[in-house]
Amino acid sequence: MGINFKNFLSSQKNNNKMGDYQSLDHLDGVAISTISANLYNNTRDDLVMFYFRDGANFASLYTQSKIISENIKWNLSQKTKKIYSLIVNTRNANTFTGTKGYQSLQKIADLVSIKLTEKQKNDDNNPEKINSHHVIFGCTGTIGEVFPLEMIKRSIPNLLEQIKYTQNKYIWTKAALGIMTTDTKPKLAMEECKIGSAKVKIYGIAKGSGMIHPNMATTLGYVFTDADLSNDILKKLLKKNVTNTFNAISCDGDTSTNDMISIFSTGKANNQKILNFTDKKLKEFDISLNKVLLNLAKRVVSDGEGASKFVTIKVKNSKTEEDAKKIGFSIANSKLVKTAIAGEDPNWGRIVMAIGKSGIEFNVQKLSIKFGDLKIVINGKLYEKYEESIVKEYMKNYAIDIEVDISAGKKAFTVYTMDLTKRYIEINADYRS
Repeated sequence: MGINFKNFLSSQKNNNKMGDYQSLDHLDGVAISTISANLYNNTRDDLVMFYFRDGANFASLYTQSKIISENIKWNLSQKTKKIYSLIVNTRNANTFTGTKGYQSLQKIADLVSIKLTEKQKNDDNNPEKINSHHVIFGCTGTIGEVFPLEMIKRSIPNLLEQIKYTQNKYIWTKAALGIMTTDTKPKLAMEECKIGSAKVKIYGIAKGSGMIHPNMATTLGYVFTDADLSNDILKKLLKKNVTNTFNAISCDGDTSTNDMISIFSTGKANNQKILNFTDKKLKEFDISLNKVLLNLAKRVVSDGEGASKFVTIKVKNSKTEEDAKKIGFSIANSKLVKTAIAGEDPNWGRIVMAIGKSGIEFNVQKLSIKFGDLKIVINGKLYEKYEESIVKEYMKNYAIDIEVDISAGKKAFTVYTMDLTKRYIEINADYRS
C-alpha cells in the first residue's frame, strides 16, 4: 500500500475543511524520526519515533476493553516520571501475542535505550542514562499475528539515524502518515495559547478510521506541548478533555484493544509553575487542548472507513448529560440511520426509532427533531409545514446536522459520526487480503 504524499497535501474531499492541514512547525524538546521497517512489504513509512532529548512529563489514557494489547500492558507497567521515547508501529497490533509479544517490546526498549544513551553521550554535555522503562509504545494493525520483532530491531539504527531535531509541516505530516493503517488522510491539529505570560504550543497527531467507538479514548492520538506541566495535571487535563472529544465519536460502534491517547510536556516554554489543576492560569491551555483533541477526533470521523458524510448529532435539554449521550450514540450507531444518511434519504422515522431504543425516559409529546435548520418533528408530531423534497435536498450535503430536543432538562451532549456505505464493507472484507 503505497502513499502518495503529494495527494494528501492537496486533498480537498468534498471541499470540506477536514482536507486542510495546519502548519505545525518546530516544538522545542521533541525530535521525530519516520522510516519504513518494511512491515507492509513495501517502502511506506510504518515505524515512527518521538524522542524527548531532555525527557518529557506525560499522561496516557487507554482502552477499557477487557482484551488489551501487549504495548498497553508494557506502558502501564513502566513506573517513571519522564519518558524519553515513544515508538509507534503499524501493521501489527501486538494483541493476543502473549508473553512473546511483551518480551519483544522489552527487547526493543533495551536496544533503543542503549542507542539513545550513546546518542546522549555524543550530542549533549550533560548526557542522561536512558533505561528501557523510559520507552513506551503504540501499536496498531492486525490482531493475533506474530509481532515482527526482528524487522523492527533491524530498523532501529536507521530510525535513530533519521531523527530530526527541528520539525516543520512536512516532518509532522510524515509522522502522521507513518502511524496510519486504513486511514486515507493524516490527522494533525495545533493551537497556541498562554500560561500566564508564557507562549505555549500544543501539537497533535492521530490515526483512526475503523474500529472506532469511545470507551475511554478510541484510536491512537498523541499530543505534544512545550508547556511545563506535571504528570498529575496532564492526566487531569487529558481525562477532562476526552469527554466531549474522543469520547464523543463513533464510526462503527467497535472499541479497539489498542486505544491510546497520550500527552507529552517538554517544559521548554518555561511558564510559571502550575501547582493546582484549578489554577486560573491554566484556562487558556485547557480550552486550547480541547480544541486540538476535538479537531483530531473530528478528523478521525471524517476519515471513517468508506465515509461519504460527516454527521453531528446534538441532543439538548436532557435531564442529565449521560442521558443525552446515550440518545446521541443510539442514533450514531444505528446502522439503519447511517445507511439512510449514506443514501441521502430523509427517513426521520429511523431517528425516532433510535431515540426510542436508547432506554431513556422522557415525554414523547415534547420531542422535537431538526435536520440542519429544517424542522422535522415539533412537540411529538410531524411539523405541519414539513416538505420532504426540501429535506431530501439537504441530505445531499457532506455535513449533516441532526438536533434532538427532548425538553426534559438543561443538559446536552454532541456526538460525531459518519454514514455507512458499501465501501465500509469492502474495506473490512478485504482488510487482510
